[in-house]
Parts: sequence; structure tokens; C-alpha cells
Amino acid sequence: MKLSLSVRVAESFLDKRRATMELEDLADLAQLNGYHALCMRASQIGVHTPESKRNKAIATLREMSLSVSMVTGDFTIPENNEEGPLALRDITPYLDLAEAFGCDLLRVAIKSADDIVWAQQACDEAGERGLRLAHQSHTQSLFETMNETLEVLRAIGRPGFGLIYEPANLELCGQDYGATTIRQFAPWMFNVYLQNQKLTADGADSLETWCRGRVPFDQIPVWESSGVNFPAIFAALDEIGYDGFVTIHQASAGLSGAEEAARRSAAYLRSIAHFDAPPSI
Repeated sequence: MKLSLSVRVAESFLDKRRATMELEDLADLAQLNGYHALCMRASQIGVHTPESKRNKAIATLREMSLSVSMVTGDFTIPENNEEGPLALRDITPYLDLAEAFGCDLLRVAIKSADDIVWAQQACDEAGERGLRLAHQSHTQSLFETMNETLEVLRAIGRPGFGLIYEPANLELCGQDYGATTIRQFAPWMFNVYLQNQKLTADGADSLETWCRGRVPFDQIPVWESSGVNFPAIFAALDEIGYDGFVTIHQASAGLSGAEEAARRSAAYLRSIAHFDAPPSI
């Protein structure tokens, strides 16, 4: 497996449009702590970004021997709002962005059954360019529950369309996120996102779900043991032979900050799972 650092570590939990660090500083942080890649989001570079800024980012990552594990090309996809699926109707600029970064995976959003045919068409276009699409396990989407996720993946029916497995969102939706679920998801698992939380009745934060209403929780750092059971997750990932990217996806601007999150998350994950040696420059 390879470690990836999402630029989300330099976003607040609720504001996904404003970055709290420059991309060059995030790249330094990732390289210093042995990550293989950055997971790119529109808070840094998206389809709206001028070409000159995009090219500068590409050059910066190349100089640091960092790849891009996945591209999320606009703000509405991670905001998971009603405009999120619109990218599927005009996927070409998103494919262009991923291709410019030398990345073969894009995150997309699906909110209703009407989006499935657009996902199929977008996936066909992506496949012509050797690129893939994936949807995150996420609240208020067709990927809230294990059974519905499997139904949608089968309905799309494209080898280039898969899943970003993310246990915290599954937990919010009352789903098992462990070995049983991971085995079911194995044929479609394109990426792994990790963030941590503790479900509690008086949690400081809450998110609305379609399957069980509003769910309160506290955000906690990845390395804290009172939340998501990461050792069990990695045992199951080993069982299915997963060897792709594992991405630290925790919004850390309001927690410990990006620097500590990048450093301690990497150290913790390397203590409980085997990862490839970091790239050298």
C-alpha cells in the first residue's frame, strides 16, 4: 500500500473551499513525512484553476517525487450538494485535469438514480483515456449503506467505476465497516479514505444522513484509539490483498493542524500496517 495525504488536512471541517496552507507547503509536509502522493481537491487546484497555477503545482509535485492519488475537480462534489453530480454531464475538463497530473482516478458524486446513466457515460469517456471514476462512501448519497452501494455499483456496471471506501461515513450511517463489508466491497475498491470520530449523544458536530437522520459525533485525530478501529480495517485490507492508496482524509485545520496531522497520522499508520517505502528525491 501507498500513503497519500489529502489536501483536506488544510481545510476546516465545514469550509471546503478555503485552504489554510499553500500547496507548496503541503507538498513539503507530505515529502518530509514519507507520503507517496497528495490527494488533490479544488481548495488547491480544480477545473476552475488558471492553467499557469495548475502547471506550477504539477512542477512542484514532480520536483518532490510526489504523485497525485486522486483528483476531486470542483467544490460541489465534496460539498455533496445537489450540484455535485453535474460533473458527470460534462466530465471532459475533469479528465483533462487528472491527466495533466498524471493521475488515473477522479472522485465524482451521485445523488439519485437519474445520475446512474450519466455515470455510465462519463465512465465510458474516462475509459477511452485510461482513467477511472470512483464514489466515496458518503452520507446523503446512494453510497450510504453497504447494500445500496453494491446495488449502484452493479447498476453502473463498468470496470472503471469503483468505490472510495471510507469507514467513518459508514459508521455514521449505522453500517458495519469491518471485514464483512470490506470483503463485499473488494472488487470495486479503488481507494481508501481515513478519518476518525467518536459517536456520542452530545457530540460537538453532527451530520444528516438519509438512513438514520442527524447523527452527532466528535472529530478526533486518526491516531486516537477511541474511534474507528483502524487495526481491524488493515487486517481486512490485507486479507483482500488491497495494495492501492490509503489517504489521510481528516480535516485538521480545526483539530491539531495539518503539520501534526500529517506527521502523527503517517507514524501511526506505519505502526499498524505495512506500506511501501517512501519515494526518494
